[in-house]
Amino acid sequence: MKKSLLLVFAAPVTWACAASFPPPTQRMADAQSAERSAREVGANNEPTAKLSLKLAQEQISLAEKAISDGENKRADGLLIRAKVDAELAIAEAREKGAKADKQEAVNDAVEQKATNAGQGAVK
Repeated sequence: MKKSLLLVFAAPVTWACAASFPPPTQRMADAQSAERSAREVGANNEPTAKLSLKLAQEQISLAEKAISDGENKRADGLLIRAKVDAELAIAEAREKGAKADKQEAVNDAVEQKATNAGQGAVK
């Protein structure tokens, strides 16, 4: 008797809690921050990073609409993906810069080696 009484009261409480998913305000802030960081590191100038950035921006827009429609759980999922896409855009933009830095370092090393050889510093 006690078990059935517990189920009668617990089921509506559980359902009510699941139905009232809070607005994902922190996830929104995190996704927007990552998107802004991607733009600041130059994701708009790198084709692969630009695509990831665009996807993040679209998902943030969809999440804003979902929140206004009361679909907070859907918005939460969209914002998780938006943040990941924005972070991917950051990594892709930085990768291009790292490759350019690497090539510059290689060129400097070759130039320095030639200078050393010209001055007789290399046997």
